[in-house]
Amino acid sequence: MTNPFKTFNISLDYVKPSASALKLAKEYNFPPHLVERYVKMLGHSDAKALLDTVGKGLKKAIRCNKLKIDCKHLKQRLEKKNIVLKEVNFIDYGFWLLKGEDRIGHILEYLYGFYYIQNPASMLPPYILAPTPEDVVLDMCAAPGGKTTHLAEIMKNKGIILAVDVSREKMKTLRSHLSRMGVENVIAVRMDVREIRKLRNTFTKVLLDAPCSGEGLIPIDPENVREREIKDFYTMASKQLEMLKIAYEVVKEGGEIVYSTCSIAPEENEFVINEMLNLFKDKILVEEPKVKAGMHGYTEVFNVKLHADLRKCIRLYPHKHGTEGFFMCKLRKIG
Repeated sequence: MTNPFKTFNISLDYVKPSASALKLAKEYNFPPHLVERYVKMLGHSDAKALLDTVGKGLKKAIRCNKLKIDCKHLKQRLEKKNIVLKEVNFIDYGFWLLKGEDRIGHILEYLYGFYYIQNPASMLPPYILAPTPEDVVLDMCAAPGGKTTHLAEIMKNKGIILAVDVSREKMKTLRSHLSRMGVENVIAVRMDVREIRKLRNTFTKVLLDAPCSGEGLIPIDPENVREREIKDFYTMASKQLEMLKIAYEVVKEGGEIVYSTCSIAPEENEFVINEMLNLFKDKILVEEPKVKAGMHGYTEVFNVKLHADLRKCIRLYPHKHGTEGFFMCKLRKIG
């Protein structure tokens, strides 16, 4: 295992399964080394509650596109089609689907771009970044476009968003969503994000929804999670750390970065942020997001003590919040 974190040692002893973890692993047919992590992270009862969500799926949700329609009007239109919505408690233009989710991607309102089908957890990173019409924003891993179109919506189609992704197929999907949602302030470029570091001190805000293990997708993709070895988390963390360093290089002094993953793994989340705080000491800080959602980040996990400011990060879990497992942290470059 390659350890990308220079400031503390990691011992694989933390995944040696206890008797209680072995019992849970057998009950849920889940890898013992992962179950042991969940027990250490959450405690036995919460680990069991998390495992209860395996393969159960998640309730669908939509994000109203205020660039094209008033959200109350959208709600009325959909309810006339017997599609029942409930407001997401932390974003007033996000709605849970209580009825009619089987039709939500096949009606005219969807084709008109009046909404984007999106898990509420994924609505949070652009909301937390909160770009204004005056900002120059970089979306580092933009495809398929849920967060890019959300950024444009928040910015009222003004300012500039550079949306970058390396995947040709995903960029086709991104461009399709930009057109469908009526987005006009995005420059979409297919390229390796590492080339972006040439644009040093260019952007006022950066969104990095980083590639990850997908460990937060236990309810909808449990087989992918079951295949994860501990080394996979550190392999991903190494890539995430490199990308976050690039985000730091290209954002202006005083600018903001929101880092997010659809993983509940501390190795890909708090450990990565902790390393950034140590690498860029006194030049970067964690900010408290102005949104009440989820739980605090870890300041100690797996017997590793982390920066106290990591409590300002946000964690969401399927068994607690009904969303995919998710992590978000807002950073400010101060030097």
